[in-house]
Amino acid sequence: MTKKYDVVVIGAGPGGLTAALYASRSNLSVLILDRGIYGGQMNNTADVENYPGFENVKGPELSEKMYASAIKFGAEYGYGNVSGITDHGDHKTIHTDDGDIEALSVVIATGAQHKHLGVPGEEEYSGMGVSYCAVCDGAFFRDKDVIVVGGGDSAVEEGIYLTQLAKSVTLIHRRSELKAQQILQERAFKNDKMNFIWDAQVETIDGDGQKVTSVTYKDKNTGEQKKVEASGVFIYVGIYPITEPFKDLGILNDNGWIQTDELMKTKVPGIFAVGDVREKALRQITTAVGDGGNAGQQVYDYIQELKH
Repeated sequence: MTKKYDVVVIGAGPGGLTAALYASRSNLSVLILDRGIYGGQMNNTADVENYPGFENVKGPELSEKMYASAIKFGAEYGYGNVSGITDHGDHKTIHTDDGDIEALSVVIATGAQHKHLGVPGEEEYSGMGVSYCAVCDGAFFRDKDVIVVGGGDSAVEEGIYLTQLAKSVTLIHRRSELKAQQILQERAFKNDKMNFIWDAQVETIDGDGQKVTSVTYKDKNTGEQKKVEASGVFIYVGIYPITEPFKDLGILNDNGWIQTDELMKTKVPGIFAVGDVREKALRQITTAVGDGGNAGQQVYDYIQELKH
């Protein structure tokens, strides 16, 4: 017999864990499903310095604390790869590799994933100089030389942000001109701390075994390999939401992000979304937690309406 839950939370990052905390604390039956270990991208963050209440906390440690809070009031945790959701109106069927799960409501917290360059050194030095978030990690590179890879809005915007902290910011772009909005380009070109390397393809991210020391790139015009020294490499070649299992629900925008209102409600009653998977401006632990709190409360209100 299939066990039924009041809510299934798909994804165990900060948004999903907070939604589970709020829902279980309201005496709802909650199942948290994730494909791996709880914590999401927090587990890949060496030091978190911008989470209120902690001067500095290790990402995995913060994951443990959030998980402990989430299950304290009875939420269950399970491993599962979700392949889709069927909406029956007053209940939902969550399809997984291990069978179907029934729930009155669903919170989608599957997050987003940064596109990688796929070059030697990128994975090895992730968290040791390689970053995908200037707001998260920029402070670690105060008065140091850093590199930004990319040429779109995010690359240029985050590069400008980094100039407030770093000694210099060198933007490496594979084309001869930026793709970013004109106003961002103008700001970048006027910034004395920003340098540009055009028509370049990053070949390797180099280090001493403990931290990044330089980047090797190929000049696409001459074929020559060159090296530029840096303590940090910020990669902005794209980000995509993990929403493939939900494409048939009609809740995605043209770029695959889930659209919600300010209460985390999607177009489908009883289905909510939180965290990085949402269409939003700022993707941080703090914003995901805020989303989760809203969703957890809205799930409770939704289920009370169903039952009464």
